[in-house]
Amino acid sequence: MLQSSLRKKLAASLLALSVLGSLAGAAEAVLPSINLQKSPWTVVALEKGFFKEELDKIGTKKITLIPQGAAELLGAESAAVGGGSLAIAQRMVYPSTIHRINGLNTVVIWISEPSNRYRTPVLAAADNNKINSIKDLDGKKFGSSRISCYWSSPFESLNNAGIPFDSRLKKGKVRHENIDNSAVAIAAVLSGETDATAVHLAAPAFTGPWLSGKFKVVSRPADDGVYVNYAGRVTYVARKDFADKYPSVVKAFLAAREKTREWAFDHPNEAAAIIAKETRVPLEVALFQVTHLGQWEFMGGEANAERARTAIKEFLRYYIANGDDILTQKSLTDKEVDEFIDERFFVGGSHSIYN
Repeated sequence: MLQSSLRKKLAASLLALSVLGSLAGAAEAVLPSINLQKSPWTVVALEKGFFKEELDKIGTKKITLIPQGAAELLGAESAAVGGGSLAIAQRMVYPSTIHRINGLNTVVIWISEPSNRYRTPVLAAADNNKINSIKDLDGKKFGSSRISCYWSSPFESLNNAGIPFDSRLKKGKVRHENIDNSAVAIAAVLSGETDATAVHLAAPAFTGPWLSGKFKVVSRPADDGVYVNYAGRVTYVARKDFADKYPSVVKAFLAAREKTREWAFDHPNEAAAIIAKETRVPLEVALFQVTHLGQWEFMGGEANAERARTAIKEFLRYYIANGDDILTQKSLTDKEVDEFIDERFFVGGSHSIYN
């Protein structure tokens, strides 16, 4: 009887040690340093100590902000995440989804509230008297980055006007020239090589030319449209293996962003002064990037994972139905969309800032 009791106690002790060992093995790894995009909000977060406040708690002591590089080449940040040089990257949801479709193994860790009519207007040169409305683009050339809001927003507007883009699959009414470099897109419109473009006015490359009076708005996306409500949302994405290994780092990053957003709205002039100094833009440009209705750096988040999934599914349905020449060839299933949104970081999730 005594031997049997001892055996039971020994077995229980071994089981407890095994469980403790498993828990220890499952403990989240510490990330000593992190590389993040250099942007208006991240320079504020670094300067005001919001990154330090959140990341210090989990042992991430070194934060390095990396400029987008490649002469502001759109998509550079996604390549950096894929290669591991950036931990987390910001893109609008349309290009983030396209990159996922093309094999970049990322998950969405944050998605914004719906967009608005001010975020991605169609612009023409201010002195171009022939282009004054979107219908004036019939038979004209449009220059913008294909995998971006600079294509997805005017795609819907031109369809609504009955003058769709040309594509690889179908002849349209407006010729689209793929231009991934923002400076080239600006120069093309001003020189007359293209007739119009679409931009985020608060993007560093475009704010200066806009404030200088060189451009005019000829169209805005519809308030009740697919772009404003679904395809024009902002995302933050991380490689899936990074999010799996360092979920607390992701949560700390998002918490720092939320604190920065709140502080910047309360202190726009001080935030603009930091942005101007750290990103080397005029103070007027920096203040525009904080306060303009079309800014996106300080947008609020969509807390609900199911609504985030719905946004992606809805824009995929619209663009496929209307002849998007990428998505009609390859897309995501509903199940793949569900997996793309990492629910750990949304309300009710294990690492949510909304809980």
